[in-house]
Amino acid sequence: MDAEERQRFAALAKAVADDRDQQAFSILFDYFAPRLKAWLMRQKMTPGEAEELVQEIMIVLWHKADLYDATRSSLSTWLFRIARNRRIDMQRRANTRIFDETDPALQPPADIGAEEIIANDDRDARIRAAVGQLPEEQRDMLRAAFFLGQSHSEIAESTGLPLGTVKSRIRLAFGKLRKVLEREIA
Repeated sequence: MDAEERQRFAALAKAVADDRDQQAFSILFDYFAPRLKAWLMRQKMTPGEAEELVQEIMIVLWHKADLYDATRSSLSTWLFRIARNRRIDMQRRANTRIFDETDPALQPPADIGAEEIIANDDRDARIRAAVGQLPEEQRDMLRAAFFLGQSHSEIAESTGLPLGTVKSRIRLAFGKLRKVLEREIA
């Protein structure tokens, strides 16, 4: 593209920015749309995807032509940079939607055997008994934090206690639970 053509395109972009000149936009569209589409298809996009992206790029030209600065780059460079960035964004969106069906996190859990169920029940009973030995204020803090899912700040707000007191009671409760459970195991 020679200097004269660059100036012509810059003037057309300015007409679109300043006056919403449809004829200037049409000239730019007719010139750049096929070139952008061909470039996008060389970047491994399907014709449909490329055409859709070209439409988006040309909409950017229509709405944001005032952001184009002819002193910094040619209109061609500006549009192809937008095309490149939009293509990258499109690929990122596509990659985030793809998931691996064989991912273990997406598989149902294996059946639990009878021995494991009994062991879990025994463990749960020991923990309930240990929690039952805690002072009521510590038991209430644990219940709010772990069974009701409240944050320490929410517990402080609902009980009217200072945040530090809530944290201390929860920490003390864990210390006592640890001691009780360690005595049972030993």
